[in-house]
Amino acid sequence: MTTDTTSSWSTPSDVEVAVTRTFDAPQKLVFDAFTKPEHVVHWMLGPEGWTMPVCEIDLRPGGRWHMVWQRADGTEMAMTGEYQEVTPWSRTVQTESWGPEWASTVNTTEFIADGERTTVVQTMKYPSRADRDRAMETGMKDGADISYERLDAYLKSVR
Repeated sequence: MTTDTTSSWSTPSDVEVAVTRTFDAPQKLVFDAFTKPEHVVHWMLGPEGWTMPVCEIDLRPGGRWHMVWQRADGTEMAMTGEYQEVTPWSRTVQTESWGPEWASTVNTTEFIADGERTTVVQTMKYPSRADRDRAMETGMKDGADISYERLDAYLKSVR
C-alpha cells in the first residue's frame, strides 16, 4: 500500500490552521516520534542546515517542553510550551510560544490509527485571525512540510 506523502493544509476556522499527513507507521511509533526527544531531534528541524541542540519534553498534563534550533552560523530559534492534555498514542494538547513578539497558540495533535498506518492531524489555534495570517506568512508551511518529509524517512528507518 502506498501512502500519499503530501501534507494537507486547511484553515478550519478564522483562527486555526490544520495540517494532516498519513505515515506508514503504527500509531505508537508516530506518537513517540512527536513526544520523545530521542526521536524529535532527528526530524523536527525545518529547512536544511538547522540542528536541535536542546529538546526537553515532560510529557504529562502541566509538563513543560522546550526546543532550541541552531544553524552553523550560531543563529538560534527557541520554542516553549506546556502540555494541557496527554492521551497516550492518540492525542496531545499543548501551548506553543515562539517568544514575546509572536502570539502563543494551543495545538491539538491527533494520532489516528488505521492498521499499520497513522494519520496525524495537527490543529494550531491562534488568538486572532491576524495572528494566524501573520504566522502563515513566515514560511511555517514549508518548514513543516520539510520536517514531515524528514519524519516519513525517519519512521521508515526505525521500523
